[in-house]
Amino acid sequence: MACVLETPLRMSVLSEVTASSRHYVDRLFDPDPQKVLQGVIDMKNAVIGNNKQKANLIVLGAVPRLLYLLQQEASSTELKTECAVVLGSLAMGTENNVKSLLDCHIIPALLQGLLSPDLKFIEACLRCLRTIFTSPVTPEELLYTDATVIPHLMALLSRSRYTQEYVCQIFSHCCKGPDHQTVLFNHGAVQNIAHLLTSASYKVRMQALKCFLVLAFENPQVSMTLVNVLVDGELLPQIFVKMLQRDKPIEMQLTSAKCLTYMCRAGAIRTDDTCIVLKLDHDLKHAHELRQAAFKLYAALGANDEDIRKKIIETENMMDRIVNGLSESSIKVRLAAVRCLHSLSRSVQQLRTSFQDHAVWKPLMKVLQNAPDEILVVASSTLCNLLLEFSPSKEPILESGAIELLCSLTQSDNLALRVNGVWALMNMAFQAEQKIKADILRGLSTEQLFQLLSDSDVNVLMKTLGLLRNLLSTRPHIDQIISTHGKQIMQAVTLILEGEHNVEVKEQTLCILANIADGTTAKELIMTNDDILQKIKYYMSHSNAKLQLAAMFCVSNLIWNEEEGSQERQDKLRDIGIVDILHKLSQSSDPNLCDKAKTALQQYLA
Repeated sequence: MACVLETPLRMSVLSEVTASSRHYVDRLFDPDPQKVLQGVIDMKNAVIGNNKQKANLIVLGAVPRLLYLLQQEASSTELKTECAVVLGSLAMGTENNVKSLLDCHIIPALLQGLLSPDLKFIEACLRCLRTIFTSPVTPEELLYTDATVIPHLMALLSRSRYTQEYVCQIFSHCCKGPDHQTVLFNHGAVQNIAHLLTSASYKVRMQALKCFLVLAFENPQVSMTLVNVLVDGELLPQIFVKMLQRDKPIEMQLTSAKCLTYMCRAGAIRTDDTCIVLKLDHDLKHAHELRQAAFKLYAALGANDEDIRKKIIETENMMDRIVNGLSESSIKVRLAAVRCLHSLSRSVQQLRTSFQDHAVWKPLMKVLQNAPDEILVVASSTLCNLLLEFSPSKEPILESGAIELLCSLTQSDNLALRVNGVWALMNMAFQAEQKIKADILRGLSTEQLFQLLSDSDVNVLMKTLGLLRNLLSTRPHIDQIISTHGKQIMQAVTLILEGEHNVEVKEQTLCILANIADGTTAKELIMTNDDILQKIKYYMSHSNAKLQLAAMFCVSNLIWNEEEGSQERQDKLRDIGIVDILHKLSQSSDPNLCDKAKTALQQYLA
């Protein structure tokens, strides 16, 4: 049996197959409305944080059926609401998901749903619309096609704090120029949104503030109007100044500062207005330090506590702020943002959900293309976690040319970068397809692989051995790699087993031999190498039980009865004294050694 290296944070992940996905779609067509409702609820639970399941359901035609149920008068309000929730979850997946939803004309269906008298259904439709409109693949113009939509959305601002939050978010994302600003302004956006700045909900206040940010951008008409708007007896600029206070969240401080900046540029606020200008100057000077401190704090808090990591990520717009931090002009802020991301990437759950929803790998790969070593070290550590086998980011990272980048890191003079480069390749090779393994070997080159195997740092050596173990797993892969690189790999194995290395290094090396011994044709490379056979024999009698056990794995794989040529291999190993050692080990006080030796001896008796 091939030994495969357990990668950090490894977990068992059930693979979602199309057949099980088909079951969810079939239930949507059940004649019993109650069973349809339960089917939609089960589908909702199945797609949360699971992009593969979302993609399967879209391919299998779930979207048209969900939209049909959502628009049917005969459907209960509860069913319609659940359909909207599932559609919203599908939209939270990849950009391709959103494109598929748009192709099914989801926006007109959801806008129609806003005419319902039921508030919960309206909120579910708005939440889904918010997710779709905030996607970069959705054309903003779709919001303005029907002239009745904007006034109806304005009317919904009075219904609940959720309608306020979602409508403001839709407006702030879909206001992309003077034409959009004019439409929103003429439909009373300023008057309808102003009072939301004093809402008890931070999310509502923040989204309202963002609306004013996009409305005032390079727009003197809006800016001049904002100056004279009263909210609870206070002028809007004064409210913006209060939002600059140091006890307010950094996002609020920065957004209100931008609003005031736009108003100043438009001439709506005098540049000698000391109350505002001094406050702006003071806070903007501290903006970089504030962001840097915040990211550092979040990184420290989330380093070793899953619950805290979850709370950090669930903070509204936190992932967006971290991602934006990766492209900051300040190196210190960029470094702090990457450290924060690295801390959060230790979470298995977040790697599968938030990291994928925000496509964190894209800006991270961009950072890795051109950055100082201190940023590269932390960014490459983060990439190691994003390449774990259960991370949905692994595939797109591979497709973006990561192998070449990581191979170049292994040649760095910086020790930490060499370690991270090999570590990431090791994670990438775990349970990988043959093509990826071949690309890794091609990218590294035999010469570089040997360089890493002779590295003076034990961490580099251990990760390189781990990479080799992961490359040499699955019989066809083992045979293929040994047929092209066998001679060099055996040479490296020999040097390490003869060298002055610690037990862990030698154990890993013997496990590589065990994997080679599990190949169909590859095992002949061991059987025809008397020097290697003597080394296996030597380590079977070693004083360290770990090394003895690893050596016995090699023997077991070589003598296994069910495989062709096993009799000849058994005879050769008996001739060099392996069976005598197995008999001694079968009397060992170590239960693992004893059991393994007895199992091996049974192959001779079968």
